[in-house]
Order: sequence, then structure tokens, then C-alpha cells
Amino acid sequence: MLPIERQRQIVAWLEEEETLSISEISRRLNVSEMTVYRDIKPLLEDKKITKTSRGVSLATIGHIPSNSCTYCLKELNNRHPVQIITNDQKVEQLCCPHCGLLRYRDIEKNVSQIICRDFLQNTTISGKLAYFLMDADFHLNCCQPQVLTFDSLKYAEQFQKGFGGVIFQFEQAIEEIVKRMNGNRSCECHQLGGSYVDK
Repeated sequence: MLPIERQRQIVAWLEEEETLSISEISRRLNVSEMTVYRDIKPLLEDKKITKTSRGVSLATIGHIPSNSCTYCLKELNNRHPVQIITNDQKVEQLCCPHCGLLRYRDIEKNVSQIICRDFLQNTTISGKLAYFLMDADFHLNCCQPQVLTFDSLKYAEQFQKGFGGVIFQFEQAIEEIVKRMNGNRSCECHQLGGSYVDK
């Protein structure tokens, strides 16, 4: 597990449990306490977490600061953010569809809605009804592999004709992004230019 993945996991635990000791984090991650201290240092510097007498806790109990992506912890500045609304009406802000899909998978049972923005029209759409394009030759300088969202299959296919890539529906997009992020960050789909959409 990479440091950023451990940091995300620590933040996720703190969202649920509010406070954790360094020794407990070390035990759960199966790493040394020194590794935990290295992992939490950037979180402390960015004021995402704070030290307490019992270990560490979120700086703002219950959620990540509103200017940071819940999943990758980057500052939110992408023009295609994703929002996840949980069953208890908390709103999580994610920097892009890549992070939105991964976060949705992590907390699926607690999600009421996932909201994306159509890449071409910049309108709000339901993530579960959207079409997701990966591997397009169009770079937004955000999380990789990059994912673009479209309200309609027609618009996704038109964009695909010009910029390539593979189109997925919601569940397929989750499976694909999880597969690619599972330890092999350079993984590339062998069916470029194809489509996984049920027509």
C-alpha cells in the first residue's frame, strides 16, 4: 500500500471513529509506528488531522475540509467535481470522477446519491445514469487514470470518435477503475477504442 493510500485509510477510519492511537493505526495497517508518523506528517502539516492526548483525530470532526477531495486529499480545483451524498445527508466533495468512483465503492452502502457533471455541457447528472470515458487522448491534469463523464451515450461516443478511449456504464466503470488501481498503476485497457456499454 502506498503512503497516499494509507493516508486515505487513516482519514476514513477517523471519519468513523473520530480518534485513533498511533499503535492502533500501526496494527491495522501492519506497518511500524515510525511509518505511521511519516504517513500522518503531511496530514498534520495540511491541518487535516490534529494530535490529541489519545493519538490523532480529524481537524474538523466528521469531514475533510471543504476545499479538499475526500478521496485523494488534493485541493478541489477541477471543473468536473463529483459529490457523494450519504444516507445521513453528509456531502462529500471529490475532485474528479476517478476519485468519485473509488470513494463510492468504499462507502457504497452509505451512499444516497452520487452526482457528476457532464463533461461537454457542464450540467449536473446522476452518476449511476452517466457514461464514463477512460483512456481518452484529452488531459485535464487530474487523477489517473482519467475519467470523463457524459449524460448520454451519444455524446460519449461522439467525444470518443475524436479523442479515443473506452466507454463504461456506472458499475463497469467502478470495476475497471478498481482493477487498474489495484497495485498496477500503469495498467492499460487492451480494448482501446471499444466500448463496454450494453446497447
